[in-house]
Amino acid sequence: MLEAYRGEFERISEPLVNLLVRVGLTPNMLSLTSFILAAASGILFYLSGSPDSLRFLLFAAICMALSSLLDAMDGAVARRIGEAGRKGDLLDHVLDRYADLFILCGISFGGFAPAWIGVLAITGVLLTSYMGTQAQAVGIGRYYGGILGRADRLILLLGSTIANRVYPAAVYGLPILGWVLVIFAITGHLTAIQRFIFIWRRIE
Repeated sequence: MLEAYRGEFERISEPLVNLLVRVGLTPNMLSLTSFILAAASGILFYLSGSPDSLRFLLFAAICMALSSLLDAMDGAVARRIGEAGRKGDLLDHVLDRYADLFILCGISFGGFAPAWIGVLAITGVLLTSYMGTQAQAVGIGRYYGGILGRADRLILLLGSTIANRVYPAAVYGLPILGWVLVIFAITGHLTAIQRFIFIWRRIE
């Protein structure tokens, strides 16, 4: 859903892109730093699973927010300095998938939801991303539409992390982060199916 506001975000983030270019940070450096922060966030989610370790959730949210910001900047910086290319694109997409795995596995293994919910959430997220790039593989061009894209997931996850820190008690058997995994499990697969149908109808 937030994909529709990509142009507006790029306009607002223009000063930050200019700053990153002046500092001399390369797109690959931004992608790698974004991944490291996402991995740290996943580890912090895992560590925050016990009631006396919920303080780690705040740091997990901070790392995730910074990771998302840098991930949104690498492509813009690459285009600004004329280094947009297939190698950088490949690196960005691979690191994004590993970042998703670190975060979702951290939440699942941290005990916020049963393992089977975590598996469904992870497969739904990965299939959603796969369908987005598979559209390009069959000659249609990348398609990031659907119920819940990556930007939507990150915003929802960031908000629910803060909410879970404020209200750690279970709601109908699961903490707030556990219910977010349920949402990802359902909407992830629905979005993947939605993208598949979109691609299928446009293949000649």
